[in-house]
Amino acid sequence: MFEPINPEALGAPRGYSHGMLAPAGGRLLFVAGQTALGEDGRIVDGGFVAQFERALERVVAVVQAAGGTAANIGRMTIYVTSRADYLANLKPLGEAYRRVMGRHYPAMALVEVAALVDEGAVVEVEATAVVP
Repeated sequence: MFEPINPEALGAPRGYSHGMLAPAGGRLLFVAGQTALGEDGRIVDGGFVAQFERALERVVAVVQAAGGTAANIGRMTIYVTSRADYLANLKPLGEAYRRVMGRHYPAMALVEVAALVDEGAVVEVEATAVVP
């Protein structure tokens, strides 16, 4: 699918790629920010890690609806309301990430924000994918 671009001069990335080169002929899919909304339209219970996993699932659902898979995601931006909560949960976050994304690591950025639009949301994920 994508060709990871990780120049030696930037150091080895861990859990992400510095760049992802898309295959020729793919179609770009821009996935809107997804929070951890459940089927009832409310933020799921379970805290930071549960919200992260649910938001990722929703991103992948959009990609799948366009004919792709998690491996078609080339970049993600993760918005969190607490960088401290993110850092305190790195191991369970990694486990949740792999349950949804497998061992596919797109280019990523993490941004701490004051608040998110959905009441009670602590994580939001947006992505760009290239689908066949």
